[in-house]
Amino acid sequence: MKIVLLTVGKTEDAYIREGIDKFVKRLKHYTRLEITDLPELKNTKALTQEQQKTKEAEMILKKITPHDHVVLLDENGMEFSSVQFADYLDKKAIGSVQSLVFVIGGPYGFDSSVYERANAKLALSRMTFSHQMVRLFFVEQLYRAFSIIKGEPYHHQ
Repeated sequence: MKIVLLTVGKTEDAYIREGIDKFVKRLKHYTRLEITDLPELKNTKALTQEQQKTKEAEMILKKITPHDHVVLLDENGMEFSSVQFADYLDKKAIGSVQSLVFVIGGPYGFDSSVYERANAKLALSRMTFSHQMVRLFFVEQLYRAFSIIKGEPYHHQ
């Protein structure tokens, strides 16, 4: 199973990029992970929030194929413990999912067209984090989930 992390905008802070790179390297032992950063919109002051979401949706939907299982990282999504997330990933890998695409949207969330295309929504927390931090937290949780699946000692209960 291939996992794709599709994000709007880039990770600007070097310390966050370093953390992401650390876990991406570790994940190579478990899965194929592809991170795709879509460009941030330009001249957003001239656009309403809805117009921004619509333009971001166009970019997001162009990167998704009909066969992808799409999970939006969304504050209203399902909440898992790390063990439950590992079980979720394991079930997707065992099932017929060949490409699992997790999407981190822009600052205003997702357009309705992206919600309509999604197969599921996942919340990392009920708290709000910067989009840059969410990227780091998510790749760490991916690594943690695979270490749980493999019975390795990274995760402590």
